[in-house]
Amino acid sequence: MTLYIGVDFHPHQQTVSYCDTELGEVEQLSLAHNVELVRRFYQQLPKAVVGIEASCIARWFENLISELGHDLQVGNPTLIRARARSRHKSDKRDADLILDLLLKDEFPALWRRGVEGKSVLEQLRFRHALVKHRTQVCNRLQALAHAAGLPKRGIQTKRARTALMEANFTETQRFERDQLFEMLDDLSRRIKLIEGWLEEKAAGDKRVELLLTHKGIGLLSALVVVHTLGDINRFPSSKEAVAYTGLDPLEQSSAGRVRFGSISKAGSSVLRHLLGQAMHVAARYDGELKAFYKRLATRRSKSIAKVATTRKLLVRLFIMLRDEIDYAEFKRRGSTVGMPVLSHGLK
Repeated sequence: MTLYIGVDFHPHQQTVSYCDTELGEVEQLSLAHNVELVRRFYQQLPKAVVGIEASCIARWFENLISELGHDLQVGNPTLIRARARSRHKSDKRDADLILDLLLKDEFPALWRRGVEGKSVLEQLRFRHALVKHRTQVCNRLQALAHAAGLPKRGIQTKRARTALMEANFTETQRFERDQLFEMLDDLSRRIKLIEGWLEEKAAGDKRVELLLTHKGIGLLSALVVVHTLGDINRFPSSKEAVAYTGLDPLEQSSAGRVRFGSISKAGSSVLRHLLGQAMHVAARYDGELKAFYKRLATRRSKSIAKVATTRKLLVRLFIMLRDEIDYAEFKRRGSTVGMPVLSHGLK
């Protein structure tokens, strides 16, 4: 006997369809998201297979199902909807559809990231949001500096702060300047705290240590690659890893005409941003990446060259993780490609 449960999950309520394979009867109900009420319902059930769509963040629900010993499967919402037999859509229909796919063993389950990986990526996204906010504050301070006729310089330097504090501002401008500097200091402190937490998580991680051997790859870019890709063996090749991160070009070919457009941007925007920054440093020290970037920038444009070089860098990191090799070994293998194989008896 196996109990299957299809759940159409929403932030404040869920619709549940469940079926016992021994009895064959399907029952359905709606639950408001009162944690204790939801716990009592799932606690009274025998061990079950629970299916939901990966359409919203349901950390508390995932933890609850795991705690109660049920098997939670998270499915691809696009593939689930494609299996619908009707264009009609409702919470009850969606729950029945998920249940039907579970019963037929056709549920398109996704790979699920571990708790530590989720925590690291959440902190990286939070840091990214704080950095964007800090940039906005710096831009506003720069606008005040322009209004005061101050020379252009990095707004976070001591010289720039001193110049702004001594500038002849109106009362409202002085108030805005002081508030912006307080926000800047607070955001910088919070960003530093997050980076300290990330450093602790990276300590002793063999995968991060491997990527850090590549020139230009820092702690943040190594962490985001490791925890975004997760289990590297789930990708048959680097092509699938590139598509997963949204760095693959969209193909729009028809009638014999082959055309590739911009990248799909289907994956993590934080990964693409951090890897794009790392690419500039890596291309400065790695001759192969530097030559590739310059050649493409001359033929096409700098923006296209940046994306293509970032993709090339990701492929390198994928190979290093897959083969468990460092940067030196990667370069050594690359330098031997195409060389003739000599017999051991020859000198």
